[in-house]
Amino acid sequence: MPHPCILYFKSTGSINDHCEYQKWRNACTKQTKMAKAHYFNENLNNNISNPRNFWKIISNIQSSPVHSQPAAVKVNNQTLQHLLDVANAFNNYFVGCATTLIAKLGNDTQSERPHTGQAPPTVQRPYNAEKFSFRPVPVSVITKLLRNQTMNYQSGPDQIPAMLLKISAPAISKPVAGYIPKLWKTARVVPIHKSGDNTLVSNYRPISLLPVMSKILEKCVYTQLRDYYKYRNYLTPDQSGFRPNHSTTTALLKVCNDIQAGMEQENLTGAIFLDFDKAFDTVDHSIPLQKRKNSGIGDHTLTWFQSYVSDRSQYVSISDSSSLPVTCGVPQGSILGPLLFTIFINDLPNVCKASTVRMYADDTNLYQQTKSPAAGGPAARTIHRGRKVDQR
Repeated sequence: MPHPCILYFKSTGSINDHCEYQKWRNACTKQTKMAKAHYFNENLNNNISNPRNFWKIISNIQSSPVHSQPAAVKVNNQTLQHLLDVANAFNNYFVGCATTLIAKLGNDTQSERPHTGQAPPTVQRPYNAEKFSFRPVPVSVITKLLRNQTMNYQSGPDQIPAMLLKISAPAISKPVAGYIPKLWKTARVVPIHKSGDNTLVSNYRPISLLPVMSKILEKCVYTQLRDYYKYRNYLTPDQSGFRPNHSTTTALLKVCNDIQAGMEQENLTGAIFLDFDKAFDTVDHSIPLQKRKNSGIGDHTLTWFQSYVSDRSQYVSISDSSSLPVTCGVPQGSILGPLLFTIFINDLPNVCKASTVRMYADDTNLYQQTKSPAAGGPAARTIHRGRKVDQR
């Protein structure tokens, strides 16, 4: 098949040449679409058992969404139109959501919260082995991480593109490891509209962008900390979120298997499904630090984590709002954030001893089983017409 461009350049401008060009152009377009369809169908079929790759292919098929920033927002029945006012309104809302919720929880459950200066409650596990501390990271590892950066990753507050870091990897790999500089703890937030009225800041989701270099350092820390907890078998098997070889599918299979096993024993299952509001944003920094200390993390390493979560800030990218401090929560958009949250919520199954607990990140399912009335369990005795009757 001749390429349509060749036909176009060879055409004399006559009607016959133009018709011939259109004919082959349409045929070429059709063949291209068929080839793309065959390519994606084959990839989807080959990855049908790999949910992560499967949905990555789906994302590649779909066109990238266009996110437009609002020209005005409403705050306290007042319309703000100046770009800087709009940016500050978003930033105040995103930061204030977590602090407002924490204050409300503190007022509602003050008697149940630890007193000032008291260590937060946690399930401690004895560790007699040598304390965990960071190992030196070879320059070759940093170079590899830099070269493996995704090119479509948006730059953070430093405005350094991933392509530049990839090209300059050999020159900048050596000085990367160390404490987190303040600039690396500043997030650039992009508001993304979810649904509903686009003038309400509450209808937007904050997407946090961190400097690429901070993620390189975090990957090194994440790898060592993950391997340590895996070696110590510290993380609960009831958590399916943010873990290798786990997914929403494995979480669902665990629950379905337990219910099926109960049905075979003539048991009824009662379940409660929990979705914690702002779970990642309201994490008290002192609690995960205490839990890491109890899990065998050395004091010097704890100092690094203290530096990592402290003195963080964020600003909204619309006209670059004023920067606000972020005093709680795990850093959104970070590499370490999901693992730190997993450690934070790790003790929940130990606390809920009367129920079976299955978790995927903060989505939690608690359930119990009991004998069904037909099998003569406790539920067999019911109230009927004002008197107890035995349905057996």
